[in-house]
Order: sequence, then structure tokens, then C-alpha cells
Amino acid sequence: MSLVREVVKDLKRYVAGKPIDEVKRELGLEEIVKLASNENPFGPSPKAVEAMVQAAPKMHIYPDGNSYYLKEALARELGVNPEQLFLANGSDEVIQMIAVTFVNPGDEAIMATPTFPRYQPTVMMMNGVTHEIPLKDQSHDLEAFGAKINSKTKLIYICNPNNPTGTFVPKGEMDAFMDKVPESAIVVFDEAYFEYVNDPDYPNVLDYLAQGRNVMVMRTFSKMYGLAGLRLGYAATKPELAAAMNRVREPFNVNSMVQAGALAALADKEHVAKVKTANLAGRDYLYKVFTKLGLPYIPTVANFIMVDTGRDSAKVFQALLKKGIIVRSGDIYGYPTSIRVTIGTPEENQKFIAALEEVLAGI
Repeated sequence: MSLVREVVKDLKRYVAGKPIDEVKRELGLEEIVKLASNENPFGPSPKAVEAMVQAAPKMHIYPDGNSYYLKEALARELGVNPEQLFLANGSDEVIQMIAVTFVNPGDEAIMATPTFPRYQPTVMMMNGVTHEIPLKDQSHDLEAFGAKINSKTKLIYICNPNNPTGTFVPKGEMDAFMDKVPESAIVVFDEAYFEYVNDPDYPNVLDYLAQGRNVMVMRTFSKMYGLAGLRLGYAATKPELAAAMNRVREPFNVNSMVQAGALAALADKEHVAKVKTANLAGRDYLYKVFTKLGLPYIPTVANFIMVDTGRDSAKVFQALLKKGIIVRSGDIYGYPTSIRVTIGTPEENQKFIAALEEVLAGI
């Protein structure tokens, strides 16, 4: 008799982008450029770093389990009440707590494919049923989402901007879709890359929350704020939904260091503006080079680009890896000749392009 639950045997393990140290060990390289995990290449705000240094001597004390001051600051930033916020050890934990809190056996969830790969397994863990809707024109096909909704639908995941494509659903389409969603379902908006968006047609989904709709608006400090290594994600939702999730979370899931750093990072608007400007400049540089090389790409509003190399993506990935450049192979997302590359610093972007040109010439 197996000790492992049957559903666990069917779960696919999440495979993250290869760590820098692992590549150094495996290939004996000293210099690595990691453009695989959509991290902020410019790092966190110096003010956040200083706040964490100041907090370090107090690490023998348990953190504030309610993250009082951080919730107060986030509430002001978002225009919600603190009791509408759920904080967690990264957006991954938010996603898991959503499933643990709301999915009963047989409940159904709708999501795109390809999209962020953590939605499906968390629903499956709770013996829920998942429906994956293929992208249309590289973005969510909300018309097909609507057609799939039924009385068993409990969760609807919309990754906006979508990972791995960097595309987004515009306001008009989102409004039309939300009109079709019943009160019995929760719409989970994953806005991990929200701060990078620079398009006026991007929807403000917090408006749906203000209207009293059953929505979860997820955001993170891992991307724009550069705190991926500390883990902090959050969701804004109805007070009663946040309260239910707080019943199932771990008591001290948001550590003291990240609370201190996030407070300072949130206040440093100048750093955020600099990172956003640099990301747009890096995006335009890569667009220009890809066009020159004749490589089709998916226009992005995030900090990464899916580009079609015209070659086996796994071979391109491995060849770039040997040159010290870590990207994401597109075959895992259903794009067999594409790679997903994070927009790096100017120097990192130039090193990536130089390596890519050499690789493409040899494959």
C-alpha cells in the first residue's frame, strides 16, 4: 500500500530557472548572466537594503504575524482596507492557500495554457478539476473561458500580463467577461508584472473589488521590487475571503526581514520609476536586434520576451548555457523553437545578444 496520496503521484514538479551557482558548478564557468526567471536585474531599492540591515539584529524575535505596518502601507497604496489583504511567502503560497481555502473535491477551475504553471497542481491537490483553455492570439481567450463556466466553477485564473507570453487582456474584454462570471466563482487575477505595464488599455481590476465582486488581485515583491530571494506575495480581496485564507496560513509566513524591506521598497517610488524606464529601454533594444536578426517575437508589457529562434529551443538553451547565459527553453510552454528571455541590464542584454548570434550561427 502506498503512503502517498494518489493525486500527488500525478502532480508535475515545478522546475525553476537554473540557479547561477548550479551552472557554475556544472560547467566550470565563473561569469553567468541569468535571464531565466524574470527577476529584477537592478536589484532592490538601496533604501530597502538599508532597512533590512537595520532589521537584522532583531532576527531572534518572531515576526509580526499580522504584518500590521506593511498591511497599512499596502492598503494606502491600493486604496483598500487592511482587512482585505492576505500576505504570504511569495505568490506561490498565495496560490496554494487559495486552493486550500476554497476548493472542495469536484470543484472546477478554469485557466489558460500556457500560463503560470502553479494554478493547476494546487487545484489538483485538493481533488479539484481543472480546465485549460488554449491562448488565442497569444493571450487569454476569455470567450472560451466564459463558455466553460458552469455551476461547479469555483476558481478562474487570469494571469495578466500572462507568463510566458507577456501579453495582456485589455479593459473592454475584461469588463465583458466579468459580466458573465457568477457570484459562485472567484476570479483570481495574477498581476505579478503589474508594475511594468505601460499601456493605457490595461484594466484596473481593483475596480471589480470595489464593486463587491468575488475577486483576488495578486501581486508580488519578487519582480519590480527585487525581493525575490525573500519571498513576499499578497492578494487584495473581500474581507471575508481574506479572513478565511488567514485561518489556513502558517502563523509566521511573512518574515521580519521582508516586512522591513518591503515597507521601504514600497515607499521608494524613484527606484521603481528608474527600473521601469530601464526595462522599457532594454525591451526596445532587444526588439531592434531581434528584428535585425529576423527573429519573430511576441510584443510584451512585462520584463521578459518570448522570441522565436527558428531552431530547437532545447538546443538553443543548452548552447547558450555553455556560454554562461541562462534563459528559459520555450518547449516546456509549447513553443518548441522559442526561448523566453528576461530583459536584463544593458550589459547583460548585450552579452545575451552576442552569445545568441554565435549560437544561431552554429545550429
